[in-house]
Amino acid sequence: MSLDNFEHEFFGIGIQNGKTPENLGALWRSAQNLGASFIFTIGNRYAKQSSDTHHAVKAMPYFHYDSFEAFYENLPKGAMLVGVEMAENAVDLETFHHPRRCVYLLGAEDHGLTKIACEKSHHLVKFKSEKSLNVAIAGSIVMYDRRLSKPRMS
Repeated sequence: MSLDNFEHEFFGIGIQNGKTPENLGALWRSAQNLGASFIFTIGNRYAKQSSDTHHAVKAMPYFHYDSFEAFYENLPKGAMLVGVEMAENAVDLETFHHPRRCVYLLGAEDHGLTKIACEKSHHLVKFKSEKSLNVAIAGSIVMYDRRLSKPRMS
C-alpha cells in the first residue's frame, strides 16, 4: 500500500451524552496525541477541564450537536460512522478494518449509544471485555488500534 493511500484519510472522535467532564478532557488529550482530525460532543456540551492538559479543544476543531440527528446530518462527506458498543452484532476491535475516513462515536458508560446511533452506524465495534470500559479509555484504545492497524485499513 503506497503512502498516497493515506493522504486523504481522517478521523474524528466524540461522545454521545457524556456523563463526566473529566472523561471528555482525557479523551480529547488522547485524540490530540493519536492523530484525530476533530473532536465532538452530542447532547452534553464540553466545558474546559483540567484533564485536557494539552488544550486539545484549542488545538483541533471541536463541534457540538444538540441531538444525534443534527450530528448525523453533518457527518463529513464520505465518512463512515463507527459506533463503539457492546452489541451482539458488533465486530471485535482486534479484527476490525478501520475505514480511511471515519467518525468514531462512543456512548456514556452507563447507557452506551442510543438505539438510533447503533442503527445508523455503518460499523459497530466492541472490546473483548465482560463489562463496559471507561469512555476515555475505550476511545483511546480505538484510536491506538487505528494507528497500529494501518495495513489492515479498508
